[in-house]
Amino acid sequence: MPGQDQMVRFTAAGDRAVAWSAVGAGPPLVVGSWWCGHLELDGRNPLFRRFGGLLGDRFTLVRYDRPGVGMSDPAGPLITSLAEEVAALSAVVDAAGEKVSLFGGSSGGCAAMAYAAAHPDRVERLVLYGSYARGTEIASAEARDSLPALIERHWGLGSRILADLFLPTATAAERDEFVRFQRAALSAEKAARSLAAVYAFDVRDQLATIEVPTLVLHRRDDRAIPFALGQDVAARIPGATFVPLDGTDHLPWRGDAESLVRPVREFLGAGRARLPSSPRHELSERELDVLRLVAQGLSDQEIAHRLGISAHTAHRHVSNIRGKLGVSSRAAAAAHAATAGLL
Repeated sequence: MPGQDQMVRFTAAGDRAVAWSAVGAGPPLVVGSWWCGHLELDGRNPLFRRFGGLLGDRFTLVRYDRPGVGMSDPAGPLITSLAEEVAALSAVVDAAGEKVSLFGGSSGGCAAMAYAAAHPDRVERLVLYGSYARGTEIASAEARDSLPALIERHWGLGSRILADLFLPTATAAERDEFVRFQRAALSAEKAARSLAAVYAFDVRDQLATIEVPTLVLHRRDDRAIPFALGQDVAARIPGATFVPLDGTDHLPWRGDAESLVRPVREFLGAGRARLPSSPRHELSERELDVLRLVAQGLSDQEIAHRLGISAHTAHRHVSNIRGKLGVSSRAAAAAHAATAGLL
């Protein structure tokens, strides 16, 4: 990942804590959470960092862990409904910027599609990878029943089966590492429930209402989500562009990541935002105070309370800061501030 020392912040989705981070420079690109993730451990994966680097040199890459998973209150309850998934994504979008592009991969694509359908004013563009509209079409009824049950009873064996499914081209050492990753991110019970939720998601009714420009990508020999399901998603979204990709790996950072990122970058069409040569000299002391609180993930209302100013004044300060730094979002301002040593 660019700037591997990512800053992890927390926002709230109802009474649940959501851990999120932002790295890179440019317009915000929110990457939807997968069924199993961990902000810190993902950041240690060299292939994941490389994938993030391919995107993060032109975008502020915003990632998050689903509540109950990874760094998002792992001891707390797991979210399992699509409505809860959308609420978590919504909280991250609110924290990241006024308008964002979305990258929804695998089951994270369901939340991204549902959010884009409900909030077209908050989404610039939508990218879907390895996605599906109806979870029951991913596998047979027998597999959908047996795999979560096996995972809950024998998480060690279940995590190895999933490693074989998600990482078909991996070495033995890479599979072993992915097994450890899964077991660190989720308990056996949560892993079983999370996978069952993947099969239960159904966004067919929302797809025809999506108005934002949409790009759908899918690898032809994806072993986790059949290629035909990606084609189905593209056919259901008005005006969507479908890009077939070669390969068998389900995780986008594995295999030929460049061939995946290239059309994404072209579709999003964002140039890299640049810092002024001396940003510290451009900001007042009050604006520096506000920027530090933005980097901590505080809202305008929370900043106002902390500094004893009105919410309107806090919002004006944030807008001025973004204008002076030449960035399009709060997340990008915080990322730039860290890079420039302003914090």
